[in-house]
Amino acid sequence: MASMEKNNKTLVLEAFDTLFNKRDYEAAARYWSPNYIQHSAHIEPGREGLFNLIKASPASLKYEPSVIVAEGDFVIVHGRFSGTGLPRNWIAADIVRIADGVLAEHWDVLQDEAARADSKSGLPMFGDSFTD
Repeated sequence: MASMEKNNKTLVLEAFDTLFNKRDYEAAARYWSPNYIQHSAHIEPGREGLFNLIKASPASLKYEPSVIVAEGDFVIVHGRFSGTGLPRNWIAADIVRIADGVLAEHWDVLQDEAARADSKSGLPMFGDSFTD
């Protein structure tokens, strides 16, 4: 794997852990561009919109990454957001564009995590087992 893609994957995982799990906003600001572009329909614009969403989230919020792929300036992470205060965890595919060593742009695809009883395939959406 090219070192740029490896570095970009490491950057995104560190950034997500710093913001979503550690809630270290000062450190997280070093990972997100001040001109961050947010394409997510449920998040206000810019880095401040994202940080404010996390500040308003329950202390129980947790992010777990799974599969991560990178090509050029883009990284896609398949992950789970739990402890959101919502009835179901969110399974996310987060697409991030890296520019100048920081997260510059973001898109996501979110879906409520299916419970065992709701999974027609009988398989979990994330990891090896169901959480229910």
